[in-house]
Amino acid sequence: MRIAIEINGVLRNTLEKIEQTYQKYMIDKTEGLEDEDSITREVKHPIDSLELRNHFSFIDDEEIYSFLYEDFSMEIFGHSQSSEYNTFIDLNEIYVNLRDKHDLLIVSDEIGRSKPASLFFLSKFGCQLEKIKFYSNLTINSMWDDIDVLLTSNPALLLEHPTDKILIKYQTEYNKHIESKHSITNLKDFEFELTKII
Repeated sequence: MRIAIEINGVLRNTLEKIEQTYQKYMIDKTEGLEDEDSITREVKHPIDSLELRNHFSFIDDEEIYSFLYEDFSMEIFGHSQSSEYNTFIDLNEIYVNLRDKHDLLIVSDEIGRSKPASLFFLSKFGCQLEKIKFYSNLTINSMWDDIDVLLTSNPALLLEHPTDKILIKYQTEYNKHIESKHSITNLKDFEFELTKII
């Protein structure tokens, strides 16, 4: 079986790093300066969705893109913390236990400079998996073609996916309202959940 594990939300605490980076560069370093666009920079809590415009004051989608994929890509995607304290110890153990029976890969929705930053993130934590597949909205179908099982926290993927694919939800604050047949709250439980499915 081809089993994929997603980076954002499962392996990497991307939202927390986005919040820290926004606070540092968009609020703290601009305090007292006249904002040419006269918008009040703020973070709206709780951050319970992946819709960044709902939680961070950006002028428009272009500014969000620049913030994530041009100006602060390495800061956000390369220097994020892992989702759990032992994320990569658990991931490498899963890999060793399953690699002879299954094909394991990492997948992630990345564009532009977030790709090399994500590779840095994986290497920094000592990820042992050999296969990594980046996808976008344009290439998502090829991602689905390459996998049978997906461990994800992404609400969009949990809600809309091919019916012949198995999804395991990694529960977070922003997806807890989504029902899923298979669900875990920490990576250590992944193997056990998988044995119930296959």
